[in-house]
Amino acid sequence: MEPHVNAKRLFNHATTLKLHTGNLVNRSRLKKKCPSSPSEELQDCIQGTLSEWFATMPSSLDSELPSILDCTIPENTEAITPEEREELKVSVKLFLTESDRSSIRSAVDMACLSLGVSQLDSVIIAPPPLPEGEAQTLTHLQPLWEELESLVQSQKIAAIGTSDLDKTLLEQLYNWAQVKPSSNQVNLASCCVMPPDLTAFAKEFDIQLLTHNDPKELISAAGFQEAVQGSSKDLQVDDWRMEWVLRYSIIVKSRGIIKAKGYIVHAKKGNNL
Repeated sequence: MEPHVNAKRLFNHATTLKLHTGNLVNRSRLKKKCPSSPSEELQDCIQGTLSEWFATMPSSLDSELPSILDCTIPENTEAITPEEREELKVSVKLFLTESDRSSIRSAVDMACLSLGVSQLDSVIIAPPPLPEGEAQTLTHLQPLWEELESLVQSQKIAAIGTSDLDKTLLEQLYNWAQVKPSSNQVNLASCCVMPPDLTAFAKEFDIQLLTHNDPKELISAAGFQEAVQGSSKDLQVDDWRMEWVLRYSIIVKSRGIIKAKGYIVHAKKGNNL
């Protein structure tokens, strides 16, 4: 049977998609060697990984089709060995598309499992984009932060951080939180220079200020569907939507070089949300 017919059968039957791009440090597998943005990189990775995974399908599928598609190419993924764990820092940024705190736990569990570690060194949370004109508040952040705190307490995560909080909101979170934020990412596209009040607050309370260039929405629903459609012919994608994207990097501490980086993506068919 043609690979795309199998892909279509699998995709039409499934209700959940788990996708791990594997290590992108060696980018020869992907068509765009230098993507122009994080969004373009992710779209390219989803399409490339799915295409590769569909190509590995046996020509005849079992009559029992899986409801969960676990798209991982084993040779592109190397688990961290216990011997090298001490030498490495595993950092994660988690992009949520909806305010479901249970997504945080499942994303962290999936990252630990995929990378072969029992704990992530740092997790930065990017809350779901808000409707136009609505501002981020402590009330939005609290349930997500509580979930991160419980993962710190159960030793799944060592340090937790925030993204795009101004001084007021960072201070509110810091004062309320049991586990304090260790870092806050600032998008330099929105402010070319770090705001002085934010810098002063972060310095006083030992919060590391980092920069990033991620858009507010890492990948749109249309971008995700386009990536999936590009991986094989005739896939029905309209009722699929992404729940979260986790981006990781594994750094060799002593040398400051990136050993591995990649994405883990979780999506569901609409009527099952």
